Amino acid sequence: MLKSRIDNGLELSMLEERHTEQLYGLMDECRPYLREWLPFVDNSKSADSTKAFIKQSLKQYAANQGSSLGIWYKGELAGVIGLHWINWENKCTSIGYWLAERFQGSGIMTRACKSLITHCFVELGLNRIEIRVAAKNYKSQAIPKKLGFTQEGVLRSAEWINDRYVDHIVYSLLKDDK
Repeated sequence: MLKSRIDNGLELSMLEERHTEQLYGLMDECRPYLREWLPFVDNSKSADSTKAFIKQSLKQYAANQGSSLGIWYKGELAGVIGLHWINWENKCTSIGYWLAERFQGSGIMTRACKSLITHCFVELGLNRIEIRVAAKNYKSQAIPKKLGFTQEGVLRSAEWINDRYVDHIVYSLLKDDK
């Protein structure tokens, strides 16, 4: 997916190097909020690290192994959504996302996820999508719940974030669930 208009004012598009300063600025603006749940935030100390992330994402896309997309709301970068990886043999993937705090509460992420899910099942022909969420990240858990994902279980101490391990709740959606 290079670009997808979801509705008036909301679209997803591939992050490109020209978005480096914009993406870094947004992440830096939200740093205290995002660092509670995202381990990469503390390592993103300059626009150079953001540029490296975008370059890696473009390589990943070129290798047909996933991608990272900017979430644009009314022409402004609001967050990021993407496929962490694609397992073509088993036709499955994992979605990750984050949204700047000031854009939350209006359904932007739910609509963005729904669009990416449709892309995964229809265009990519995948069968299974996972979303893993920190057990105490209740706002993020609301997304797979709203979209009809099934809670499969908890991965204990699945990720080190800042100064602690966090459990992950694993949610899944199968093509036949839709």
